[in-house]
Amino acid sequence: MKNNLFIIIFLIVKNHLRIHNNLKEYKKLKVYKKDFKGVIGLMYETLTYSGGIHKSEEMKELIDDLGGFILQENIIQMDLVLNMAIPIEDVDRIKEKAKELLGEVSVAPMAGTEIAIVSPTLARHHLPHAACDISEYLRRFGAKDNMIGLARGAGKGIAGITQNEIALIEEHDIAIFALGSFKQCIVDKFFLYNNIDIPVIVTGAPDIDVCDLNGADRYVSGLGRIPRRLKRGENIRALKGLVKTVEEILDDKRKEMISDPPLVPSIFAKNAIENQVEAIKYVNSPTPVTSQLSGVRVKLNYDKYHEDVENVLIEDKLLKDIADVRKSHMYDYIWVNLLSESSIVHDP
Repeated sequence: MKNNLFIIIFLIVKNHLRIHNNLKEYKKLKVYKKDFKGVIGLMYETLTYSGGIHKSEEMKELIDDLGGFILQENIIQMDLVLNMAIPIEDVDRIKEKAKELLGEVSVAPMAGTEIAIVSPTLARHHLPHAACDISEYLRRFGAKDNMIGLARGAGKGIAGITQNEIALIEEHDIAIFALGSFKQCIVDKFFLYNNIDIPVIVTGAPDIDVCDLNGADRYVSGLGRIPRRLKRGENIRALKGLVKTVEEILDDKRKEMISDPPLVPSIFAKNAIENQVEAIKYVNSPTPVTSQLSGVRVKLNYDKYHEDVENVLIEDKLLKDIADVRKSHMYDYIWVNLLSESSIVHDP
């Protein structure tokens, strides 16, 4: 699967060159960054670096020098966690620097994605322990996930989902619905996700054929309502099964993007926004610009800053000309959905 990811990124950027008629660069298979520094290789490895804050600037400078990107940065007391995309030929240099800084590097197959973990409710009486542990476990593999509790998702007979909640969930790459322990209840609650346009994974305790869940793409068992942390052997095996399922769906989505890729890769848009929008420097939230497969979420108020984001330059084009910039359903943030190749109408 990891090799497939390299090939997929290769072909997406290759198509990006072709649609912009960069024939010389297309033949050389290189992308020259106009608004960024250096030269980007076409094949990337997504990695997670874990280490101390001391001398962490050396790692960040090396990432920049190699033409890589920092996808996510988290500081926890004196510890630093960096998710990054690095040209594959330079992975060994990152590992050497990590060893020098007494840190660790691991592969992060979900880096650069945003996942919604949906629970019928986050109230304690509904035992959200499993959903919380799912969130924490996916982050180990580079995912940026958001916990979403439905306003009235509890109760088989009265559960429901609003259009605003559906729209919020669809701003993510994948939705994981963390349901309960009773088979009939899980089967009957198909209406919570059968109108959602992104891939949906349902989790629950019993074994259920996914064909019985109208609207679900995959089902993962062994993750029901459990009033404790998921630390036992069977729980860890279920979480590993979920990770494998998420990776498979992301792999499929990347393959679909080969035939109709975004006009620019989302990591280009993320880097450009961070470099050109001054207000980003003053955002205290983690990952102020969050990467997705075909877009980014900018944690700035839409009404105040959407024009600044729309006028960001990427390869001599304004972001508003190559993306749909709209108000997010999450805290009125800015959601940037990059347009695909098929959205361009060529004059005869």
